[in-house]
Amino acid sequence: MSCLGLVLRRSFAVFLVATGVAIWTAGGLGQPDQVWAAEGSTADPSVSPPVSWLLKPVETPNADATTEAEMKPYTQKIIGTDVKFDMVPIPGGKFVMGSPENEADRKEDEGPQFEAEVEPFWMGKCEVTWEEYELWGMGLDKQFRKVTGAKTTEWDTLADAITMPTKPYADMSFGMGKEKTPAISMTQLSAKMYCKWLSAKTGYYYRLPTEAEWEYACRAGTKTAYSFGDDSDDMDDYGWHYGNSDDKYHKVGEKKPNPWGLHDMHGNVAEWVLDQYTPDGYQKPAATPVKNPVFVPTKIDPRVVRGGSWFDDADRARSAARAGSTTDWKAQDPQIPQSVWYLTDAEFIGFRVVRPLRKPTPEEAAKYDIDEVQKQDMLDYKEMRGAVE
Repeated sequence: MSCLGLVLRRSFAVFLVATGVAIWTAGGLGQPDQVWAAEGSTADPSVSPPVSWLLKPVETPNADATTEAEMKPYTQKIIGTDVKFDMVPIPGGKFVMGSPENEADRKEDEGPQFEAEVEPFWMGKCEVTWEEYELWGMGLDKQFRKVTGAKTTEWDTLADAITMPTKPYADMSFGMGKEKTPAISMTQLSAKMYCKWLSAKTGYYYRLPTEAEWEYACRAGTKTAYSFGDDSDDMDDYGWHYGNSDDKYHKVGEKKPNPWGLHDMHGNVAEWVLDQYTPDGYQKPAATPVKNPVFVPTKIDPRVVRGGSWFDDADRARSAARAGSTTDWKAQDPQIPQSVWYLTDAEFIGFRVVRPLRKPTPEEAAKYDIDEVQKQDMLDYKEMRGAVE
């Protein structure tokens, strides 16, 4: 039987091209949105919260709201491309996080249960696809403008300043295809950096969800093991798992959505969230509800992934099921040092984006951004690569 913590072995290893980490300085970006960015800001967008440097939003129908009641579903088109994705409004509210002790297949890290409260946000209707991710991750956005001679906008200029990953030496889809399928095998750092790039390209603040936001959205008001009930036999209708996936991921959105219209919250690929993983479960809060809880990481591993994947048994896709990243997810990476961008042995990991209704301050946004240990990891990677090249 499979589980998320196992290392998936393939018949070939992935070799990565090693390059350094780009550093950005401000200049010539046009007038930033004064609500979001201080005039003349010289913040490095790769390591500072997007709210410090965002430009005005690209005009996007139904994307703007000042109250929860005004929130609508919208389609985000990525400027200068034909790529677009759907965002679904998630109402704010309280819920009981974790699983009850009598839930079938429950693990100790899913408790103790506590009441949490989250603010309204939009969430990606589906997981981030290769078409979306490789605009940044493979530099396809820049290449498209170069080939077509398309005008570079101020949003393009800002987005181009976001640090890119090193280029993979092999097909990171591992032969599973890239048409409308979820992007996989990225580190949490890569997922966070993509969110920064997306924020720069759109003018809207996108990020990874917190663990609480993810479970809240997955449950969609339900209290059962899955958003569709307690019977894992119904999983075939709602998600791809070990029993029905034919040993691969599938196109996003093919299964039934949860009650709030989100697809693939159960299965297909497990999804990065922001929090540090605690194998012994949650720390019991002194008082509840805990508003907008997030456990800011202080080490690279383990960090939380949610939702289970095509590689997991159905019970690992329960709403409360958690898993933590491990160094084994880079076991076949031959680099010295190993890449900060790719997970050569985690073909089951992807992510989706959220966008909070309330604009956070830079101080608030810092806990959702590249954390201190990731910043140091990038610097160490650059220095160590320089020493061996």
